[in-house]
Amino acid sequence: MIISVQKSKLEGVVHLSGAKNSVLRLLAASILSEGKIKIHNYPSGLLDAKIHVDMLNKLGKSVHQPDNETLIIDELEPIKSILLWEKRSIRNTLLILGALTTRTGEGSVPLPGGCKLGDRKYDLHVMLLKKLGAEVWEENEMLCARAPIGGFQGTDIQLPIRSTGATENAILCGTLANGITRIWNPHIRPEILDLVEFLNKMGAKISVYGQEHIEIKGVSGLNGVTHSVIPDNMEAITWLAGSVMTHGDIEIRGFPFEALEVTMAHLRSSGAECFRFEDRLIVRGGKCYPIEISTGPHPGINSDIQPILAAYAAQANGISKIVDLRFPGRYGYAEEMKKLGLDYKIEGNLLNIFGKNGGLMGNKVRALDLRAGAALLLSGLTAEGETIIEDAWQIERGYNNIFDKLSNLGAKVEVLR
Repeated sequence: MIISVQKSKLEGVVHLSGAKNSVLRLLAASILSEGKIKIHNYPSGLLDAKIHVDMLNKLGKSVHQPDNETLIIDELEPIKSILLWEKRSIRNTLLILGALTTRTGEGSVPLPGGCKLGDRKYDLHVMLLKKLGAEVWEENEMLCARAPIGGFQGTDIQLPIRSTGATENAILCGTLANGITRIWNPHIRPEILDLVEFLNKMGAKISVYGQEHIEIKGVSGLNGVTHSVIPDNMEAITWLAGSVMTHGDIEIRGFPFEALEVTMAHLRSSGAECFRFEDRLIVRGGKCYPIEISTGPHPGINSDIQPILAAYAAQANGISKIVDLRFPGRYGYAEEMKKLGLDYKIEGNLLNIFGKNGGLMGNKVRALDLRAGAALLLSGLTAEGETIIEDAWQIERGYNNIFDKLSNLGAKVEVLR
């Protein structure tokens, strides 16, 4: 997909969709039950969600959508343990592997895909599966696992770093394990809490003890559930930043304030003019000032946010500094933004952005990954002339109906092909 973006001012009302980083986990968790699962506030336009639904259908689930914001998952035949998949893979196959092995005793999935963010391996997932008693191996571009006879055995899992994906997989695997599983040093994020609530509604027994540990008392089976996905906090920050960058005026409905307290504090101190009204945020433009941030575990600034804040910093007058300790190789988008006129320098894990009150000029760029694409999209809305973004499908992986929403806000965005 190639899109054309021209300088625009964003104005109007936008409703946040269900969170991409939550709904993919809920879809993986659906494998654990043969009961009917109904998901509301479902972001049906997400490319990664569409792929995940197709994967569920391949495994034997029956998935249909009565409307654009509801998904119903049934199981009309025994679930398969092998995911035969030749299309684009997603990183969520690691959670599918955990859920399949938990439910059926074994699983095989394609090696994970998704965004290539530096040294992003899956050793923690292999570690936790083995801790629960599984054999794990690679075979013909597939990652395979087999649980011991009788199923996983509850254990203590010590995570060396606060990994979101490993925390989620450990939760899925511990839910039906024999005995008690404790996850130490978990990454407690809003999406994790949404997954826990989803599973507990299904009959799981999961308790969260802050950032210290999660305790899971294994149960013999899970029921169906009706659940509404939490609002997407990454979409919320994208609209907030876009309003300030374009000197716009946006009302963001369903804003997840508690999930974004630290990021909001940085943006307010960096020029954003924001006004809170119950569950909505009104952003009356403002002026971008330089920022200094370091990404870290929740409630700190998520690594996903830093490309958006880099685009924000490009509109400021002065030097901004960004440090991404989680994915230090995640600055490739800066070279694409350089084609628009960005002046930057990388020193080790530090990204220096030399802002000049914007001054960007339209050019042809490429979306290297989901959030890089969003950063280029926001930059294109501030640049003089036309910006052409290649591989713009990356943006649709994580932003539901993004181009329709942009058009409704007055953005000059056109899908070329």
